[in-house]
This record gives sequence, structure tokens and C-alpha cells, in this order.
Amino acid sequence: MIEIGRKRHKDIKFVQGDALNLPFEENVFDVTTISFGLRNTSNIDSALKDSLRVTKSGGKIVIAEFSHPSNSIFRFIYLNYLMKAIPIISKKISKNPDAYVYLAESIRAWPNQEGLASKMRDAGWKSVAWQDLTFGIVAVHIGFKG
Repeated sequence: MIEIGRKRHKDIKFVQGDALNLPFEENVFDVTTISFGLRNTSNIDSALKDSLRVTKSGGKIVIAEFSHPSNSIFRFIYLNYLMKAIPIISKKISKNPDAYVYLAESIRAWPNQEGLASKMRDAGWKSVAWQDLTFGIVAVHIGFKG
């Protein structure tokens, strides 16, 4: 995927690195972002702390990630769909159905919106807030470096 990005956007320098140990100096970015990737790191807390390390004072982090619908009825329907329907559908349409089982399990195990906000605060991010998208199936979290 990174090769496709390099071909399409020759004016951007793409860097592949470890989210737990970013290959950058301290305080270099105005904004750090991660979309649908934090959930896949081996240590969420370390990834949040290292993002803070490379972000300039006054800068921010923006995280887009699957989350949990806040409405209990919708959450029940969504989680049942996620855990029961997706594995069945993926076996019929995918060459790698285990990837969809992992997806469903990782979303279910992921902290809710306040849980992620708490982890962000513990890592040192300030004024943490979030905006739910699609009834909370996805949430965009924002935090600032003091």
C-alpha cells in the first residue's frame, strides 16, 4: 500500500516505521494522526506516548478508530452482527476469512470512547474529546500536547 502512495504522491515523503518507536526526533510535528491502526498496535499506551513525544507543544493528535455505539439497543445489534454475521459472510466472500474474525474480535475488545480518551490522558494528552461517526461505530478522538 505504501508503494501505491509513493507512486500517486511523489511530493510526499512516506516513512514506514514502528508506532511504538517512531523514527523521528522529539517535537517535530504539528499534528500526528492514526486511522484504524492504533487498535492493531501491540501496546496502545506506548503508541500514544510516542506520538506525544514527536508532536510539538500545542500540537494535536487525531485518531479515527472503530468504537462502540453508545445506544445500547444499536450496540447489541451491531455487536451481534459483528461477531455472528461477519464471520459467516467472510467465509463466503473472502480468501482470508480469518482476517475478518480478527477484525470483529479486535473491535469488540477495543475500549469504548471514554476508555480510549482515558488512555490518551494517561499518556499525557490534554483536552481530549471525541466525535462519534455512524452512531459510534467509529469515533474520532482529538487530544492536545500542553
